[in-house]
Amino acid sequence: MNYWLMKSEPDVFGIEHLKKMPKKTEHWDGVRNYQARNMMRDEMKKGDMVFFYHSNCTEPGIVGIMEVVREGYPDFTAFDPEQKYYDPKSDPDKPCWYMVDVRYKRMTKRLISLQELKGYKALEDCPLVRKGNRLSIMPLTKKQWDFILKLEDKKPG
Repeated sequence: MNYWLMKSEPDVFGIEHLKKMPKKTEHWDGVRNYQARNMMRDEMKKGDMVFFYHSNCTEPGIVGIMEVVREGYPDFTAFDPEQKYYDPKSDPDKPCWYMVDVRYKRMTKRLISLQELKGYKALEDCPLVRKGNRLSIMPLTKKQWDFILKLEDKKPG
């Protein structure tokens, strides 16, 4: 099993949106970075666990947990000119972009903020807290995953 963190802006598609989807499941579309695309296409597997991270908001941080329920497949939003994430260079016979399906598991017991995560030496190698990291999808080690899960029961700071 692999562990991941996936970022989304809460006003675009937040954890509450995922919770309200049929079967609490939705495709994770619109990723337009090749490195993140490769992770979804080649590395994400059914059963992998994912932290849902709200970004570009007042207090960015981890708000919930999801599971990968369908492995990488072509992102069909890239083929439709009416879609926000349309890419004329991508076509169904030779897709450029991929997505996975994720299912809501639960909210975290509290928001685990980016500011808090940056304060732990145990997470200094975590891609999320390294300067300059702009990827919307990033791998976590089992050790990082377990450490972050334990933070749910701690008071912030």
